[in-house]
Amino acid sequence: MKSSLSWLFICSFLLLAACQQSAWNNPYPEQDSSKRIYYDSFSERPKHLDPVSSYSANEYVFLGQIYEPPLQYHFLKRPYELIPLTATELPQPIYLDGEGRVLSQDTESGKIDQVKYRISIKPGILFQPHPAFAKDASENYLYHDLTPKKLENIHALSDFKTVGTRELLAKDYVYQIKRMAHPKIHSPIAGLMGKYIVGLNELAEELHKLDLPNSNYIDLNQYELPGVKIIDDTTFEVTLKQKYPQFLYWLSMSFFAPMPWEADFFYSQAGMVEKNITLDWYPVGTGPFMLTENNPNRRMVLEQNPNFRGEAYPEKGDEGDEVLGLLEDAGKTMPFIDKAIYSLEKESIPSWNKFLQGYYDTSGIVSDSFDQAVQFNAQGDAELTDEMQEKGIRLITAITTSTYYMGFNMADDVIGGDSERAMLLRRAISIAVDYKEYISIFANGRGKPAQGPIPPGIFGALEDEAGINPYIYKWENNKAVRRDIEEARRLMVQAGYPNGREQTTGKPLVLHLDTPAAGPGAKAGFDWIRKQFSKLGINLVIRATDYNRFQEKIRKGTAQMYQWGWNADYPDPENFMFLLYGPNGKVKYQGENASNYSNAEFDKLFNQMKSMNNSPERQDIINQMVAVARKDAPWLWGFHPVGFSLHHEWYHNAKPNLMANNKLKYRRIEPGIRTDKRIEWNKPVWWPVALLFVLLVVILLPAIISYRRREKQSIL
Repeated sequence: MKSSLSWLFICSFLLLAACQQSAWNNPYPEQDSSKRIYYDSFSERPKHLDPVSSYSANEYVFLGQIYEPPLQYHFLKRPYELIPLTATELPQPIYLDGEGRVLSQDTESGKIDQVKYRISIKPGILFQPHPAFAKDASENYLYHDLTPKKLENIHALSDFKTVGTRELLAKDYVYQIKRMAHPKIHSPIAGLMGKYIVGLNELAEELHKLDLPNSNYIDLNQYELPGVKIIDDTTFEVTLKQKYPQFLYWLSMSFFAPMPWEADFFYSQAGMVEKNITLDWYPVGTGPFMLTENNPNRRMVLEQNPNFRGEAYPEKGDEGDEVLGLLEDAGKTMPFIDKAIYSLEKESIPSWNKFLQGYYDTSGIVSDSFDQAVQFNAQGDAELTDEMQEKGIRLITAITTSTYYMGFNMADDVIGGDSERAMLLRRAISIAVDYKEYISIFANGRGKPAQGPIPPGIFGALEDEAGINPYIYKWENNKAVRRDIEEARRLMVQAGYPNGREQTTGKPLVLHLDTPAAGPGAKAGFDWIRKQFSKLGINLVIRATDYNRFQEKIRKGTAQMYQWGWNADYPDPENFMFLLYGPNGKVKYQGENASNYSNAEFDKLFNQMKSMNNSPERQDIINQMVAVARKDAPWLWGFHPVGFSLHHEWYHNAKPNLMANNKLKYRRIEPGIRTDKRIEWNKPVWWPVALLFVLLVVILLPAIISYRRREKQSIL
């Protein structure tokens, strides 16, 4: 008994001593505390990690760190500036007439027959280690003849024991562009690029005629694409059918990242899809990181690519960047972290709590936690609460180049089409759904009601009275005022839906809204939306689903109305206007026009605007386009959010860059400070343990005394 009590005291002492060195509730291994690891979370499984197919922000979180297109955005400079990534320099357009003669840079668009971009890439860049490149002593590929027997014990990419690499070549960029034409690969920009890249549509037609085997593999090296040619090992040339200045922006996106034919062939072999060993699961890139763990039901892990060449942190930035400490790492070799771990968090509250405990390095601010994190001063500026400041947490705000909207499916029989009845119905709904109220309730005032498709900060967006949507707002007392609900009800009568009922039959009008929002936290938002529609007597049925299922509905055109958003791919109005361009319709052309909106006048103006440089003439055309879209109302314009983000003091180089997708390489972590803060913020509460220990002693003590007495009596 004495021995048992001694052991109890010893164990308690050791336990207490151990707690002084680490937090008991640390979800990560203790040995990782001193490592340069970045911790973050994700809420939706990335569906596509094949760069030719991916077009969602939650996928770019990973793709941007793995794949390297020719160009990138300068991390610090504003306005946003394109700079080389793998390219040696920014390619300059070469304008040609119908005879192939070079024209001057100021030639009018109508006189230009073709535009050439010659792109040279830096030598010596290597792909990440990967079994697709593995060779034997005779230079034969080890894993390019996989049979069912060879695949018996293969369940993940890591089961292939040998890996290899090779140098990045111009042909890898050409191969990727050809993949846009592959009949079994859905590339969301194939339709758009087919309008510009010479021969891409023709290549797509040629490939669609092929009788593909089960593997769906096509050796694209055997097919010519006239508009994309290899000049030498490090140079290729792209020829466009017309002037298109925005093409340089596309060269900074993963669609134009290199794809080695070896990887395409490797993943296309029979049996690989069944084992989920595909490009959508295991990317192959030249970037600073590679995906070493893809478990979307738990976590995603990026680790440094051992073959990465290194890249220097920018030596110059904007005025004020040096004062903010954003140039402390100037000229140093990136990346600064060794690993990034993203944990699945389906609910915002657990994610927020883990950030406050120091287990995530950065965080957004959800509405439920806004008052805890942010307060507004007398001038109306946002600042951190005392609680956040005491923790050393820092706040960054930025007007995002984004828009969140409610879209109407223009192919729908009730809400869509170009009839006056449907148009009046859409306008009535647009007045009734008060997004200023939504911003106040659900976004804590972090947003601006949208007047059209173009967000502030992008050329073409107008402010004040010139920028209001006259169908939804009036300009009174130097501010935009939403039109009265009675006006919306009059529009409902004109549309043939008095009090929300079909005029001829008396049946109530029932509309359906599809949304990727889900979970208990979404209920309040759903109730609010139903309330807005009920102002007009409309019965709204909300169909919430996961994001992948939602995307499928949009792709098939089965959603009547939907909620979605768009983050700018590049800082140009064309990137928002093309969301309403007819030939980009989602159902018919697999483009990004999710509302399937088509208006001949809008499309004609779009074709004029898209190739123009920013000028008063371009602004005038944009104004006309916006006027057409406002009249037709294919969207309920929603709002443009203001981004609020938080980060801990050990996280460095935190400057918002709304265009760049490859920001992980710039991040720097001080793990020592992080470990100390985690211990400080997660100290265990010992009094319940102490109380339990005292109770245990009190309970055991009478038994010990009784036992000792019996022992003495037996001796006597």
